[in-house]
Amino acid sequence: MGFAAQTGSGHLLTMDGAPDGGGHNLAPRPMETVLAGTGGCTAYDVVLILKRGRHDVRGCQVKVQAERAEQDPKVFTRIQMHFTVTGRGVPAAAVERAIALSHERYCSASIMLGKTAEITTSFELIEA
Repeated sequence: MGFAAQTGSGHLLTMDGAPDGGGHNLAPRPMETVLAGTGGCTAYDVVLILKRGRHDVRGCQVKVQAERAEQDPKVFTRIQMHFTVTGRGVPAAAVERAIALSHERYCSASIMLGKTAEITTSFELIEA
């Protein structure tokens, strides 16, 4: 139940299943990979939007937690994303706007998941 995928950019991505399903727990589950990719997609957007606004952003972390449907297909039904943005003098309003733009216009992954899941966001700013 271990799988390797080669992405369009030529990189390898390994996935595995839980031992009770025949996997060896050696890599993330495919659905964990979907969530991680969504977090990366939206973090990329947030940083890019803030930098284009000439804000001194130094870093961005996203903690993603999700709930799934109990019946097959076990789609995501709720997703919470908590952003920690580090920078100098970055206004909270700019971070809030960047997150909203990502989820409403730019992040294909979160927009797609938003078709089945309620997505909520929160953030904190850390002065660097």
